[in-house]
Amino acid sequence: MKVFKFGGASVKDAAGVKNVQNVLEKTGNGPKVIVISAMGKTTNALEIVIKDYLFEKKVPKSLKTVEDDHFQIINELFLDTNAPIFNKIKNLFTELRNFLQHNKSEQYDFVYDQVICYGELVSTTIVSDYLNSQNIHNNWLDARDFIKTDSVYRDAGVNWEETQEIIQEKLDIKRVNITQGFIGSDSNNFTTTLGREGSDYSAAIFAYCLNAENVTIWKDVPGVLNADPREFKNPELLQHISYEEAIELAFYGASVIHPKTLQPLQQKEIPLYVKPFLKPESEGTKVGKGQLIFPEIPCFIVKKDLVLISLSTLDFSFMVEENISEVFRLFHQYQMKVDLIQNSAISFSVCVDNKFNQLEKLLQHLKARFKVSFVPGVSLYTIRHFNEEAKKSLEKDKEILLKQLTHNTLQIVTRN
Repeated sequence: MKVFKFGGASVKDAAGVKNVQNVLEKTGNGPKVIVISAMGKTTNALEIVIKDYLFEKKVPKSLKTVEDDHFQIINELFLDTNAPIFNKIKNLFTELRNFLQHNKSEQYDFVYDQVICYGELVSTTIVSDYLNSQNIHNNWLDARDFIKTDSVYRDAGVNWEETQEIIQEKLDIKRVNITQGFIGSDSNNFTTTLGREGSDYSAAIFAYCLNAENVTIWKDVPGVLNADPREFKNPELLQHISYEEAIELAFYGASVIHPKTLQPLQQKEIPLYVKPFLKPESEGTKVGKGQLIFPEIPCFIVKKDLVLISLSTLDFSFMVEENISEVFRLFHQYQMKVDLIQNSAISFSVCVDNKFNQLEKLLQHLKARFKVSFVPGVSLYTIRHFNEEAKKSLEKDKEILLKQLTHNTLQIVTRN
């Protein structure tokens, strides 16, 4: 049994759906689980629907746009206007409208999960029906019947024992199965979502429970690169990364694979491949046991729009455990993700992500106990496996506010 995952970019339009067929034909149509995300920017579009709905207290007009976009794709894929897919998708959008009309909850996270799941439900229904029409016969599965979670909406935790029991008992391992990424359900059968990189995580969950041979994530890049091509020139393909190294890269901010995806695969030593969906025959990148990274070249990562905060005590006493523990308590309280820490006897500097726009509240609280300075809008650059040439090229023409070196990692904070 193999597990494939296709992201939104790979099924963003009719051509993308047809290319899924091409990938399956070139890689062999043996038994597998195929996990598919919402099409293109559908999740973003549904987030607008949710925002409009909670503001207007009624089914918003923005939902019609989402529906029309999907029917445009269906019209390009199915020449027969009487094909069952038209009614299937119409019924899904009717089901979503019914929820919005009768829902009584104003809790954002709950409403979010009940609405956002339709992106995945619609995309997998379209892909499943199209592949069946092309004689790639498959089962469509509702992931909510298989992945059971707690009730922490938007960031649900998996009930591994129950999930494994259901998957091993109910999933037909002799067939091609198509299901959704990102979604599950709680004990009350309300939809839950798995948080950041949820679709990749779904693929790992199915692989773990099925003791899969491997997992392949199909993307719009050649594999895992040593740098983001949008930020750095001439990125190179990494042919192999260990589980540990992939987790390290993700920790520093690389858009490789989220650690929660890697952890279940690492436990059972299930290899993960990242390959381009337009060239399925290419090698891509393997994540698994063995050499940390090959080729062993510097890996460049950048995180932008962070805040550099520097603290010292009001009486110039040492920054000791009591002070630092209070600082981290406040970071947790105000939902600040810490990306870099540097401290001396009397000062403490930290680079944080103000994702939830609570910087002002945090600073007010900190100023009650510390001398505080801060620089918003900074960039944090990281090089894993740096050498002198990479170090010089990164530091060139930058105003460096803070630098930190460890055995094989260089980090600098710069003004944008």
